[in-house]
Amino acid sequence: MRSVLTVQLSQQTNMKILKIITGAALLSGLLAGPIAATAAEHQHSGDAKSAKPYPLKTCIVSGEKLDGDMGKPYVFVHEGQEIKLCCKTCLKDFKKDPAKYIKKLAEAQKAGKDAKPSAPAPDHGGHQH
Repeated sequence: MRSVLTVQLSQQTNMKILKIITGAALLSGLLAGPIAATAAEHQHSGDAKSAKPYPLKTCIVSGEKLDGDMGKPYVFVHEGQEIKLCCKTCLKDFKKDPAKYIKKLAEAQKAGKDAKPSAPAPDHGGHQH
């Protein structure tokens, strides 16, 4: 009778350990996604050093002057190109259609002048943050 009780307790302990390990594995998997996304958004400094420098003095999305009233620009690297935005709010617009803004950046580089968007980004007038 005593050995049967010992076996049952041992099995219960093993099940508890298995549940803890499974829970920890699931939790680490869930946390890995947001961490990876944050890491991709904020490129490592080594990536930023090898990226092509941002040539404009204005935000490619809103046309606002960088280092102006908005403070320091939001800087990140997109496909090997450094991008500077006047604020993180512009990042949402950039992410909706990055090809549009990369094309605009390339056109500005060809022209050798600072590009300004034809119209401010939606819901971006005045930059009241």
